[in-house]
Amino acid sequence: MTQTMSGAKMVVQALIDQGVDTVFGYPGGAVLPIYDEIFLQNSIKHFLVRHEQGAVHAAEAYARSTGKPGVVLVTSGPGATNAVTGLTDALMDSIPLVVLTGQVPTFMIGSDAFQEADTVGITRPCTKHNWLVKDTDALAHTLHSAFHVACSGRPGPVLVDIPKDVQFANGTYEGPAKMKSHYQPQLKGDLDAITALVAAMETAEKPVFYTGGGVINSGPIASQLLRELVEATNFPITSTLMGLGSYPGNGENWLGMLGMHGLYEANMAMHDCDLMINIGARFDDRITGRLDAFSPGSTKAHIDIDASSINKVIHVDIPILGDVAHVLEDMLKVWKARGRKTNSKALKTWWAEIDGWRKIRCLDYAADSKVIKPQYALERLEALTKDHDRYITTEVGQHQMWAAQYMTFNEPNRWMTSGGLGTMGYGVPASIGAQVAHPGSLVINVAGEASWLMNMQEMGTAMQYGLPVKQFILNNERLGMVRQWQELLHGERYSQSWSESLPDFVKLAEAFGAKGILCSDPADLDEAIMEMLAYDGPVIFDCLVEKHENCFPMIPSGKAHNEMLLGDAAMKGAIDASGSVLV
Repeated sequence: MTQTMSGAKMVVQALIDQGVDTVFGYPGGAVLPIYDEIFLQNSIKHFLVRHEQGAVHAAEAYARSTGKPGVVLVTSGPGATNAVTGLTDALMDSIPLVVLTGQVPTFMIGSDAFQEADTVGITRPCTKHNWLVKDTDALAHTLHSAFHVACSGRPGPVLVDIPKDVQFANGTYEGPAKMKSHYQPQLKGDLDAITALVAAMETAEKPVFYTGGGVINSGPIASQLLRELVEATNFPITSTLMGLGSYPGNGENWLGMLGMHGLYEANMAMHDCDLMINIGARFDDRITGRLDAFSPGSTKAHIDIDASSINKVIHVDIPILGDVAHVLEDMLKVWKARGRKTNSKALKTWWAEIDGWRKIRCLDYAADSKVIKPQYALERLEALTKDHDRYITTEVGQHQMWAAQYMTFNEPNRWMTSGGLGTMGYGVPASIGAQVAHPGSLVINVAGEASWLMNMQEMGTAMQYGLPVKQFILNNERLGMVRQWQELLHGERYSQSWSESLPDFVKLAEAFGAKGILCSDPADLDEAIMEMLAYDGPVIFDCLVEKHENCFPMIPSGKAHNEMLLGDAAMKGAIDASGSVLV
């Protein structure tokens, strides 16, 4: 059905037809016609953020926690450039976003008009695709294409730049049913390659599943199929930071997170395996470590929907291009049809070796009765919230790694963090996006004080919309990860890695109208966390922790997976009863 309407009305109608119910944004002159149309309807709820970067991060978490695309609306010039960090973050982590930006009128483009910027040029490297729409008749098709591109294949952010005169002008609107796209990513994997992988699985002596965010992006069916495959084969499984929750963190076959701050048993299994099955991960440098020493003796398989990711970093022996859910479904069918075979005797020996690595207890730390260790804070947060309907977001730094190590995720879409770009300031707006998507759930942002301050203004958004987000700040008065690297790699020269002027977070919370809680004594921690959980509104929890605690295990830069650094407490556990060293 075609209709004649203004470009601004087309934008709103296209959002409605695409099933959008939530938009994060900030108005400005170049998008006022669209905001006027938003005012005249009731199908879409708009959330006014305090900064455009916050809008994009909120939309990212909305998308990550729901599986639906996040939508952002910002104005031209600085509105668009403020969104660049969020766009790049979403591109790195494969998050589906549709970002709509206003632009100066078409006849003024190139004249250095007020709040003009080459938005398409600026955002080309940090979007999956972008468009500048100069004809109102082309707007509807472009908007529907944007949603298709953002959500198909490897998800990612797209941007549509809409000049103000295009918003005012009338044109012909067509719904998404009439939209045809040339972008049709391959979903089904090559059956011969899948059969070759299954054959390798049947004889492998030391197999491991290496999973990533692609499992979660593929949808809940992919996670279900992955769990079925792990249970059926009894293979060990590990994950990247972005893949946490695709397989239960309390599952028997779970080795923990992999990579620079991954668990000892996960990294050792990756190094020593003879069959590595990469499912929806991209061989990120935080995972691989030193490339020439990465899993040196293994046959490598890679399942990915993005052809450019296969053989980009690591050469693989069995490449399979396709959607994770489709490929896993076919893998299970082929494996069952061939007799459900594994090398069970060798697998038993492999598990015994893995259990030996587990005995090292790489996450052990020295407890302290006088000061809160950050690991202890997250252990208690995990214990007191694990039975809640819970979503966790994080900022970026030591606290992020500790959260991944000490908190357990048994379902997909419950963990929102900035992986590839490592964006400080992500967590506060992300917690808002997750809370908007799940208003009845518990949403906690695990933060460091430095990262939290980068987008703290979004507490105003939480207050305006009554979003009871809990900000759990591990306050060590340091840029913790920077300080750790300076200690270990730069001769303890602590250049600019602390702040001498931090706010009183309790008073800051009260200034926003939220609740502030301060805790510095381990004996008071449980009670303070319960107070945070009981409060029906936004909370800023200032948890004063050990200032110089380091995050271990750690693979130093340029080292292999079997060259991890362990903390002192874990090293003590690496010596068995006979006195021989296990590492």
